Amino acid sequence: MKNASPQQRILLGAFILIIGVLSLVDNLNIFNTRSLLQFWPTVFIVLGALKIVQAKNNSGYLIGGTLITAGIVMTLNRLGFISFNMRDFWPVFLIIGGLLIIFKDRIKNTREMTDSNVLSSLGSDSKIDVVAVMSGNQGKISSPDFRGGEITAIMGGVELDLRAASIETEAVLNVFAVWGGIVLKVPNDWTIINNGIAIMGGIDDKSVPAMNSGKRLIITGYAIMGGVEIKN
Repeated sequence: MKNASPQQRILLGAFILIIGVLSLVDNLNIFNTRSLLQFWPTVFIVLGALKIVQAKNNSGYLIGGTLITAGIVMTLNRLGFISFNMRDFWPVFLIIGGLLIIFKDRIKNTREMTDSNVLSSLGSDSKIDVVAVMSGNQGKISSPDFRGGEITAIMGGVELDLRAASIETEAVLNVFAVWGGIVLKVPNDWTIINNGIAIMGGIDDKSVPAMNSGKRLIITGYAIMGGVEIKN
């Protein structure tokens, strides 16, 4: 992984260390670590907490809250405190899918009108909020004063072209890729500062370093079993 931060190495090392310790105590019959598998839905709680901590808008809080709720419900169900059978509620996904198909064009047209108005009116305050959940999202930003924002990709992909945008001094872009991918295309005169944390994933900066570091794009957030690629 290129330009890995110390936080990434520490977190990855700690994860490997924990797996090694649990495997050792299980092999020595000190503790049956397989009994911990019933708590696997707590992964969603952890992911939701990470998303809420780094969220800066309503969509981030909504996604984080949804992940936490799903993790709590599944954990309580596996422990026998509640009775919840996913097979009874699978038609809900069909209902949501049908609504998305019906209103897709209307939402897309509204978003395009809103984005164009925002970029033309905000000027120096333009920020983005891109979400892709089990889907793909492509976009192009041409703001004269890009300030960053937030990108979320959960079991989906986001491709964002920033080559027509400009930064006055510094912009912070918060990424959250879980079982998904994010691709960022940046101008040649931007310097990338990678402060993100990758867990069983990667944040790969393939951009050529700029001669002048006056324009800096700071990457924060997480790539968990997913990837973030930055190139120019």
